[in-house]
Amino acid sequence: MNDTKLNIVVIDENPVRAAILEDGLRDAGYTRVTRIGEMGNLLRRLADLDPDVMLIDLENPSRDVLEQMFQVSRIVRRPVAMFVDQSDGTMIQAAVDAGVSAYIVGGLQKDRVRPILDMTISRFNAFSRLQGELDEARGKLAERKVIERAKGILMKQRGMNEEDAYRLLRETAMTQKKKLADIAEGVVMAARLLGS
Repeated sequence: MNDTKLNIVVIDENPVRAAILEDGLRDAGYTRVTRIGEMGNLLRRLADLDPDVMLIDLENPSRDVLEQMFQVSRIVRRPVAMFVDQSDGTMIQAAVDAGVSAYIVGGLQKDRVRPILDMTISRFNAFSRLQGELDEARGKLAERKVIERAKGILMKQRGMNEEDAYRLLRETAMTQKKKLADIAEGVVMAARLLGS
């Protein structure tokens, strides 16, 4: 996708501040920019717009407003840049925990919008890759655990050694054209049902 074709949403109740972001985006060649100026029904509106990137500008956010924005960031799962006038360590940590890709304090200028947008997307993509790798590693670990459990059950019930138990699981998986972990899960489930 040509990045200037991105669907970008600017969330800001202040039209003057929002105009700085919108002008910066348009100067950088972005034409699909929508501004949301009211916080009511925000999640529904974002779901309808389905943005590629969100830029949230908050002047002096209260804890409630920040929590609402963090909630949006967690649910929408898109690159999010949050602009604030002042901050503290707790707010920054809450923003990171909520998945905000870039947290910019002060100095909103239209010539900075493009580099901030690029960094926001890059950080979001990097984090998404890491999250995917973590999820994959957790999945493989869970599969290994269930295979080990199934081998233990076969060794106990059938008096097999570990190598023979693994071979039986593997051959059954190949015969049934299923994943080894699925066969192992079946063995574990059957043992639970039979109280073994």
